[in-house]
Amino acid sequence: MTSMDISRMRNTADPGLFARVLRSGLPWKIASVALFALIWQLAAMSGFNFAFPSFTAMIAALWEMLADGSLIAAFLRTMEPLVIGLVFSVVVGVGSGIAMGLRSDVEWITLPIFITMQAAPMAALIPLVTFVYGIGLASKVVAVVMLSLPVIAMNSYKAVRNVSPSLVDMCRSYTGTRRQQITQIILPAASPMMFAGLRLGVAEGFSGAVLAELLITPTGVGDLITYHRSIANFAHMYATIVAIVLFAIIAVGLLQWVEAKLFRPERRE
Repeated sequence: MTSMDISRMRNTADPGLFARVLRSGLPWKIASVALFALIWQLAAMSGFNFAFPSFTAMIAALWEMLADGSLIAAFLRTMEPLVIGLVFSVVVGVGSGIAMGLRSDVEWITLPIFITMQAAPMAALIPLVTFVYGIGLASKVVAVVMLSLPVIAMNSYKAVRNVSPSLVDMCRSYTGTRRQQITQIILPAASPMMFAGLRLGVAEGFSGAVLAELLITPTGVGDLITYHRSIANFAHMYATIVAIVLFAIIAVGLLQWVEAKLFRPERRE
């Protein structure tokens, strides 16, 4: 290859590709993950705790559980109460939040309930939930709802309340009905913040599902954590925990990407 060919390749290459990659933050994210893995590996090699596996051992255990299907089967078990609880939380939370934002009487009655649910410690309420609903699927669904519903409802309420009054006044000045004010002004303006509440609710709901599996009945990913801890198989235990974190990050990241595409045109690639 001659020097002329090299210069021609340089001229035809996209000069903005490297800048776009840097602007996306991908190299820094990769560097952050690599640094985290290095610190983990060095901490395990120092031998400060026999129950703390090396990063390479954890990755090997994660791959083993993916290969034999145990991790996928556990996640499928966990998804059942999670999906049921999230569907209920989205329907009731969004509806309640909109109603609280539009009507003061509903706000006076309902808002203290959601504030109390949001402030209550979940671990302290698990015995009560178990006593009322038993140790089956219902109690785990309730645990998911108790964590995700207040977040979704409060964000929907604040989204409706934060709509600019001037937009509503403009609609009213053009003889818009109350129905038109809600459907064409209030709800579209509140949608971005409501969707952000859904994203936070999904994260809280997943925490509730895992917490219920650890404290109520060991099933799904909670069963994997409990089992491997009981037999001192710490690499597999940490691999399960890392898989939970990665799943939550991916789920929230997908919702954030959808949010950016739907409600933030300036961030579209």
